[in-house]
Amino acid sequence: MNFDVAAEADKLTMLGYGLLAFVVVVGGLLLLLDIVPSWFARQREQRLAMAVAGVDPAAPPPARRKPREWLFGLFFLLPAVLLLLVGLVVPAIRTVLLSLMDGRSESWVGLDNYSWMFSQDEILSVLTNTLVWVLLVPLLATSVGLIYAVLVDRARLESLAKALVFMPTAISFVGAGIIWKFVYAYRGPEQEQIGLLNQLVVGFGGEPQQWLQNPPLNTLFLIVVMVWIQAGFAMVVLSAAIKAIPADVVEAARLDGVNSWQMFWRITMPSIRPALIVVVVTISIATLKLFDIVRTMTNGNYDTNVIATEMYNQAFRYGQTGQGSALAVFLFVLVIPIVIYQIRNLRKQREA
Repeated sequence: MNFDVAAEADKLTMLGYGLLAFVVVVGGLLLLLDIVPSWFARQREQRLAMAVAGVDPAAPPPARRKPREWLFGLFFLLPAVLLLLVGLVVPAIRTVLLSLMDGRSESWVGLDNYSWMFSQDEILSVLTNTLVWVLLVPLLATSVGLIYAVLVDRARLESLAKALVFMPTAISFVGAGIIWKFVYAYRGPEQEQIGLLNQLVVGFGGEPQQWLQNPPLNTLFLIVVMVWIQAGFAMVVLSAAIKAIPADVVEAARLDGVNSWQMFWRITMPSIRPALIVVVVTISIATLKLFDIVRTMTNGNYDTNVIATEMYNQAFRYGQTGQGSALAVFLFVLVIPIVIYQIRNLRKQREA
């Protein structure tokens, strides 16, 4: 077997560059958005506490006892850390390396797979579809959940009404896709329609439509399925936040003569803002990773592809591992800022 030392050295060099780039990008985001502000905040709080206590900041710190709690904490955290390394960190690093190689993972191509991603019209259409999903699904699902939570709050049969809206959340994305595929089912004008939507159209004198095959409306019909699933989650979280509003605040507002519209914008919305952020962030992350609904209902055909389905197609159907890995890395980079924002938001709530 031939062994080219120079080629192997080049591979090791590229491997090092890939690892360095991954650490710099991800670590830089974490450092700029979370670690540095938190460190300065802790330093400022420590100086203020020492000033209030009359302690000289330049004085040497007192001797500390051996923190045995850290040993117990390390013992319990070690299994979770190992699972995190095996299940997330190692696959993430491997995916980054594969994104820098060709389709057969035999030679290094650098950033060619990423340039391919932004130079192909088909992939640009995939990115556009994903953007539409991320913009519409969190907005619509959160709005529907919020409106429903406000309308049924303290109403008769409130529990039953909430249960009916929350039920789709318990259905898997594949099951929801199959259900709605029957809703959008199409048959010729001379045949009896089995799809609910086309049956309604025919009942009102219209012509049946192939709802899942006519872009760009077919993407909107797929988005309806995701909104149907996520609206129940938004409703439950926001309803709990509404019920947590102090009763004296509500009574004071009513005594001041505010109407229902003013109560919603001046009392309810500011009070549930943290819960609202949690709902929007959670639904946004779920939407970015969307795969099942598109795969089940259209298989990505008729201009309905999103990043996750195209990543699967490139890596497992077309054998282009490098291009599929590049799409996976791009999806990972899109999720990271949202996750960091959510972590910072939860930390601010805990400190408050």
